[in-house]
Amino acid sequence: MSSQFTRIVALCSAMAVVAVSATAAGAAELKFMTGPQGGFWVPLGGALKDLWEKNIKGTSVQALPGAGIANVRGVEEGKADIGFGNTISTVDALTGAAPFNKPHKNVCNLGSLYPQYMQAVVLASSGINSVKDMKGKAMATLPRGNTTEASAAHMLKVHGVSYTDMKVNFGSITDAVTQMQDGQTNMMIVGTVIPASGIMDLAAGRDVKILDYADVFPEMKKINAGYTLETIPAGTYPKQDKDIKVPGFAAHIVVSCKLPDDVVYGMAKAIADNVPALASIGKAVAGLTPQVMAVDIGVPMHPGAVKFYKEKGIAAK
Repeated sequence: MSSQFTRIVALCSAMAVVAVSATAAGAAELKFMTGPQGGFWVPLGGALKDLWEKNIKGTSVQALPGAGIANVRGVEEGKADIGFGNTISTVDALTGAAPFNKPHKNVCNLGSLYPQYMQAVVLASSGINSVKDMKGKAMATLPRGNTTEASAAHMLKVHGVSYTDMKVNFGSITDAVTQMQDGQTNMMIVGTVIPASGIMDLAAGRDVKILDYADVFPEMKKINAGYTLETIPAGTYPKQDKDIKVPGFAAHIVVSCKLPDDVVYGMAKAIADNVPALASIGKAVAGLTPQVMAVDIGVPMHPGAVKFYKEKGIAAK
């Protein structure tokens, strides 16, 4: 056997190994960072995992706990391939604005999903009518690294108070509900869908009140231009007899810009084709359309998602 032939055989063998490795990598498990215990992102993440595995050949997805800010960092650092995000914090990640310490270059948008509502909840009997009344009291919110926590700090700031003025418990929504039920905390702040299951659990045993933010919303907008003023319609929660105005932002899905186009295309298509199934998990998703998914939020769209939206006649970038 000539040395040249030997080299050719060796090269072909090496190429075959590379091809097998690439196939294995394509079928490798994707890591999907969802949300904290008690929040909507956990069941929604489970539904998306099942949907993607069913509709994208050779794809398996590992759902992991997460949080809006931590998820974006995880995708940037290669610790995750997919994550739920919030528009106000993802835009900050691109520029490296606080709480991010550097511009993020590996974070692409797959699509928007639904609005989220920043809800400051107190017991109706507490006598608390504004965040200003919280000095010297106890508050519960989600852990640092979560968009809710960052937004909670903004909500305190526009009322002239801060964490140093009160006792703050950082934990899951489930923890916050338990602390409210037990009288260990006077207010919980959560950013999630309406009606929030945790708040409904609390309201099942105690009368609650959601604080209105219409008067200070312009100050929230100055802190982050991504905030929107959302309405929690009367009747959303037990004994809620009027509309409540609160700050809001969109939830969306971020993916690694390095993911193959066909995989991301399949992810976007699976979502758009199965909205009723996702809405059975939470009605916040019921109005989702490709047009809503493709809205420009200031985060570059993954080319695979762009391809899907273009097929639907929607310009996306």
